[in-house]
Amino acid sequence: MSAAEILITGGSGQLGLELARLQWLDGVRLRTPDRSELDLSSIASIATYIDACRPLAIINAGAYTQVDRAESDPLTAFGLNAMGPAAIAEAARRHGSRLIHISTDYVFDGSRDGFYDESDAVSPLGVYGASKEAGEQAVRAILPGSVIVRTAWLFSPYRTNFVKTMFRIGRERPSVRVVADQFGCPTAASDLASALQTIAMRLVEDPAAPAGTFHFVNGGEATWYALACEVFAQATRYGYAAPAVAPISTAEYPTPARRPANSRLSVARLTESYAITPRPWKLAVAETVERCLEKESTS
Repeated sequence: MSAAEILITGGSGQLGLELARLQWLDGVRLRTPDRSELDLSSIASIATYIDACRPLAIINAGAYTQVDRAESDPLTAFGLNAMGPAAIAEAARRHGSRLIHISTDYVFDGSRDGFYDESDAVSPLGVYGASKEAGEQAVRAILPGSVIVRTAWLFSPYRTNFVKTMFRIGRERPSVRVVADQFGCPTAASDLASALQTIAMRLVEDPAAPAGTFHFVNGGEATWYALACEVFAQATRYGYAAPAVAPISTAEYPTPARRPANSRLSVARLTESYAITPRPWKLAVAETVERCLEKESTS
């Protein structure tokens, strides 16, 4: 394969850091610009950067992810999650770059029974979900050959996320209360990164590679309560005492933004199109807890 430049936006986030950790094929050069080089809130910055580097592929992992803050800051949320992807898609169209855009389970309202597939109607409950859904629409309209990958409940040893937070507070508090009536699919950012690498290389090598919308989450399902219990179970393997965990309802933990009661996503289309079968989420949690400890020991 000839040399290929792949641009990763949001390189300092959970997913961007995991993408940078991967082993890529010889001849692949990753570009992971920081905000001073590529400001995703600026259409001009996006156009200037992509016009200059003309990447063969783009993985748009950058986003505004402050779900509750978005309720009081819709302009910023829509700027980063809708206008930004539109500008990226337009620049990709100009240069013939393949685009993978990352979206979210929050485009759904959670009222469906079972697992959502890609053909289910979207109906966001809040500003964050609406801004991400607007970004999806923009990418599809501007660049129909793009790939949109929805994911959910992302965790890693980096930045702020539920698994990392539970791992920390479980060692600091004797008890914790966790919501037990929201269902979803916990997803390791490392596993999502590996899936995106597979998709990106296929897109680069095969112009006829499947495009459209796909879901990627780890196998199985959980509640936030079950996920917390698993984090603490893993922590005990390393000698830490687990706190008492009390299940509570969503109503007992009010937040500015409403969360979907059901965020379960089907990965059948991705498995069929790209032969990607995610591992069970409990295995991913076990690995992440171990990596969190390794990261602490070296920091």
